[in-house]
Amino acid sequence: MSAFSERVYDCVRRIPKGRIANYGSVAALAGEPRAARGVGYALSHLPSGSDVPWWRVVNRRGAISTSRVSGMAQWQRALLESEGVVFDDAGEASWRRFGWVPGE
Repeated sequence: MSAFSERVYDCVRRIPKGRIANYGSVAALAGEPRAARGVGYALSHLPSGSDVPWWRVVNRRGAISTSRVSGMAQWQRALLESEGVVFDDAGEASWRRFGWVPGE
Protein backbone atom coordinates (compact mmCIF):
# COMPACT_ATOMS: atom_id res chain seq x y z
CA MET A 1 0.00 0.00 0.00
CA SER A 2 1.34 3.43 -0.93
CA ALA A 3 2.00 6.26 1.50
CA PHE A 4 -0.58 8.34 -0.37
CA SER A 5 -3.24 5.64 0.11
CA GLU A 6 -2.47 5.51 3.82
CA ARG A 7 -2.88 9.30 4.06
CA VAL A 8 -6.18 9.07 2.17
CA TYR A 9 -7.46 6.39 4.54
CA ASP A 10 -6.42 8.46 7.57
CA CYS A 11 -8.29 11.50 6.19
CA VAL A 12 -11.43 9.53 5.35
CA ARG A 13 -11.49 8.01 8.85
CA ARG A 14 -11.82 11.57 10.19
CA ILE A 15 -15.07 12.30 8.30
CA PRO A 16 -17.81 12.18 10.94
CA LYS A 17 -20.90 10.03 10.64
CA GLY A 18 -23.61 11.84 8.67
CA ARG A 19 -21.14 14.11 6.86
CA ILE A 20 -19.60 13.97 3.38
CA ALA A 21 -16.37 15.08 1.73
CA ASN A 22 -15.40 15.12 -1.93
CA TYR A 23 -12.50 13.43 -3.64
CA GLY A 24 -10.67 16.72 -4.21
CA SER A 25 -10.88 17.83 -0.59
CA VAL A 26 -9.60 14.46 0.61
CA ALA A 27 -6.73 14.68 -1.87
CA ALA A 28 -5.84 18.16 -0.58
CA LEU A 29 -5.96 16.96 3.03
CA ALA A 30 -3.72 14.06 2.07
CA GLY A 31 -1.16 16.53 0.71
CA GLU A 32 -1.85 16.03 -3.00
CA PRO A 33 -4.45 18.66 -4.03
CA ARG A 34 -4.51 17.55 -7.67
CA ALA A 35 -4.95 13.84 -6.95
CA ALA A 36 -8.74 13.46 -6.69
CA ARG A 37 -8.65 10.47 -9.04
CA GLY A 38 -5.96 8.93 -6.86
CA VAL A 39 -8.35 9.16 -3.91
CA GLY A 40 -10.95 7.24 -5.90
CA TYR A 41 -8.36 4.64 -6.82
CA ALA A 42 -7.20 4.27 -3.21
CA LEU A 43 -10.76 3.88 -1.93
CA SER A 44 -11.61 1.34 -4.61
CA HIS A 45 -8.67 -0.77 -3.45
CA LEU A 46 -9.37 -0.86 0.28
CA PRO A 47 -8.28 -4.06 1.97
CA SER A 48 -11.04 -6.45 2.97
CA GLY A 49 -12.45 -5.72 6.41
CA SER A 50 -11.20 -2.12 6.40
CA ASP A 51 -12.56 0.39 8.93
CA VAL A 52 -12.38 3.25 6.40
CA PRO A 53 -15.87 4.78 5.82
CA TRP A 54 -15.38 5.06 2.04
CA TRP A 55 -19.09 5.79 1.49
CA ARG A 56 -18.67 9.29 2.97
CA VAL A 57 -16.68 10.44 -0.07
CA VAL A 58 -18.77 11.73 -2.97
CA ASN A 59 -18.15 13.86 -6.04
CA ARG A 60 -17.97 17.65 -6.02
CA ARG A 61 -21.71 18.00 -6.67
CA GLY A 62 -22.52 15.94 -3.58
CA ALA A 63 -23.58 13.00 -5.72
CA ILE A 64 -22.42 9.43 -5.72
CA SER A 65 -20.03 8.72 -8.55
CA THR A 66 -21.00 5.90 -10.85
CA SER A 67 -19.38 2.65 -9.90
CA ARG A 68 -18.54 -0.11 -12.32
CA VAL A 69 -19.54 -2.64 -9.69
CA SER A 70 -23.22 -3.45 -9.88
CA GLY A 71 -25.16 -2.19 -6.89
CA MET A 72 -22.32 -0.19 -5.32
CA ALA A 73 -23.91 3.23 -5.92
CA GLN A 74 -27.16 2.06 -4.32
CA TRP A 75 -25.24 0.57 -1.39
CA GLN A 76 -23.26 3.79 -0.89
CA ARG A 77 -26.45 5.86 -0.94
CA ALA A 78 -28.13 3.50 1.53
CA LEU A 79 -25.15 3.76 3.90
CA LEU A 80 -25.22 7.56 3.73
CA GLU A 81 -28.99 7.69 4.21
CA SER A 82 -28.67 5.40 7.24
CA GLU A 83 -26.40 8.10 8.72
CA GLY A 84 -28.98 10.81 8.04
CA VAL A 85 -27.64 12.22 4.76
CA VAL A 86 -30.50 13.34 2.51
CA PHE A 87 -30.37 13.48 -1.28
CA ASP A 88 -32.48 15.77 -3.45
CA ASP A 89 -34.33 14.75 -6.61
CA ALA A 90 -31.12 15.17 -8.63
CA GLY A 91 -29.33 12.69 -6.33
CA GLU A 92 -27.20 15.34 -4.66
CA ALA A 93 -26.61 15.97 -0.96
CA SER A 94 -26.38 19.54 0.30
CA TRP A 95 -22.82 20.67 0.98
CA ARG A 96 -24.16 23.33 3.27
CA ARG A 97 -25.96 20.80 5.42
CA PHE A 98 -23.79 17.68 5.16
CA GLY A 99 -20.36 18.85 3.97
CA TRP A 100 -17.49 18.19 6.35
CA VAL A 101 -15.01 20.93 7.12
CA PRO A 102 -11.97 19.63 9.03
CA GLY A 103 -11.63 21.24 12.42
CA GLU A 104 -15.35 21.82 12.93
